[in-house]
Amino acid sequence: MPAKSKNAYQVTLPTDREIVMTRVFNAPRELVFRAHFDPELVSQWWGLRSYTTHVEQLEARAGGRWRFVQRSADGKQEGFGGEFKEIVPPERFVWTFAWDGMPGHSVEETYSFEEQDGKTTLTVRSVYDTREERDGMVASGMEYGANESADRLDEVLAKLQA
Repeated sequence: MPAKSKNAYQVTLPTDREIVMTRVFNAPRELVFRAHFDPELVSQWWGLRSYTTHVEQLEARAGGRWRFVQRSADGKQEGFGGEFKEIVPPERFVWTFAWDGMPGHSVEETYSFEEQDGKTTLTVRSVYDTREERDGMVASGMEYGANESADRLDEVLAKLQA
């Protein structure tokens, strides 16, 4: 497994059903927000480096659906998707998140973007139906995957600002 990110998410479990992840990006929030909704940008940073990400669907509106599929060189495929509940550019969005690896389970996530001195603090609050579902996601390696994606997002943001 590669070295841990220098700018890793701070991960907390504030209640039996929540995961909260916070990380600072060296970019204005409008840009960080846009990188979450532009399919071309999403495909450059979302997911593990060993996979390519295909944005199959990204309807950026309340009630709109999203689906991203990651594929490895050997053909392994993992899908993620859900529905947007709320979008308030560039402050926050709320969506449901489902991973094919945990069929039948969905989580509601709120992404909040706060800017200070040209840097953006992203806070992702995930609320699960049960403690067991939350613990299953923690055990799945999601923290490692989230950090690798965020490292890749850092790289995309740096290129966009160059």
